[in-house]
Amino acid sequence: MSQMRRQLLGTAASCAGWVGVIVATATNDWVRTCDYTVTTCVRMDELGSRGLWAECVISPSLSHCVGLNQILTLPAYLQTSRALMICACLLGLPAVLLILMSMSCVRLQNDTSAIKRRRARMGGVLFLFMAVCSIISTVWFPIGANKEEHLMSFGFSLYSGWVGSALCLLGGLLILCCQGIDPGTPSRDNSFYYSGNRGTATLMDPPANHAKSARV
Repeated sequence: MSQMRRQLLGTAASCAGWVGVIVATATNDWVRTCDYTVTTCVRMDELGSRGLWAECVISPSLSHCVGLNQILTLPAYLQTSRALMICACLLGLPAVLLILMSMSCVRLQNDTSAIKRRRARMGGVLFLFMAVCSIISTVWFPIGANKEEHLMSFGFSLYSGWVGSALCLLGGLLILCCQGIDPGTPSRDNSFYYSGNRGTATLMDPPANHAKSARV
């Protein structure tokens, strides 16, 4: 697989993972709590659903949610999970911008292949940070919720966070691994240019207008 294909695959996986992390952060079906079976809890209106922002009671007719607005009284695992997931969501924007600006089809002023590689590496590192923040949050939250109340099952929000974390981790690793110099593609930064005055090949910086100044 070529370097460009690996980078595109890593970018696509990371962007999909970023969407999964955002969905997990915005929804409140992280864990479901109940002391009985699902059918019994639904019939007795005791099936609870908990997320980062609200606690809900799921019944056959409706779902009633109460917002978790008392920041000072919230448990530490919940506040930490909130902070980590918000950080993961915010890191996605600069990571995507850095990866897009490192594409070979995007040309900025005074761009070189070395600068593009540095941008891509920085974007890959940010995606890895996203994955780490999301993994810590999605693992710590159900453990803390189970200590407070009997945990019956995981909700779709938690699965979305796990899948998003895995995709961000995979995409970040692919982006970082494909930043070496491709042996089949010559680099302009390491090219030899012939000087007409000396008649010998010397390693020089590529001129601004290679078509006019380079001559053999």
